[in-house]
Amino acid sequence: MATVHENLLDWLRDAHAMEQQAENMLESLSDRIEHYPQFKVHIDQHLQETRWQRDQIESCIRRLGSSPSAFKDMAAKVVAFGQGLSGVVMSDEVVKGAISTYVFENMEIASYRTLIAAAEMAGDTETKRVAQEILMQEQAMADWLLNYLPEITSDFLSRSETPDVAAKR
Repeated sequence: MATVHENLLDWLRDAHAMEQQAENMLESLSDRIEHYPQFKVHIDQHLQETRWQRDQIESCIRRLGSSPSAFKDMAAKVVAFGQGLSGVVMSDEVVKGAISTYVFENMEIASYRTLIAAAEMAGDTETKRVAQEILMQEQAMADWLLNYLPEITSDFLSRSETPDVAAKR
């Protein structure tokens, strides 16, 4: 049986790997967005937040006397690479990218809610504070994406119906 502290540390390592995956996914998506400037701006802003989040989680892990999991981080990067490649073959890459980013944001939200509860049980007020701050950023991005999905869908559909206008990205 694992203690609260052991579970918290394991979940922090998961969160670090998750942020590594998010960073790679967002970088890949940002590099490919060509005709949707509002989407690109938000992806780039969240990419900066994601890097900060990863660093904050790593700081929590190190403060608890451990280090991130190289295996989990590498596995997350491999998954993100595969996700990035999948967009190349989709004719509606920008819409699928927005949807998958929204889904990923909600997974992060659930993960940070779990970390907050575990940190509270462990009496780790610093990890709880960090997780709460990150949670607010993830919720803001998820909310923006949810509200933006109809607009990006309309833009994509309009572009795809117009001859000689690229819509995919």
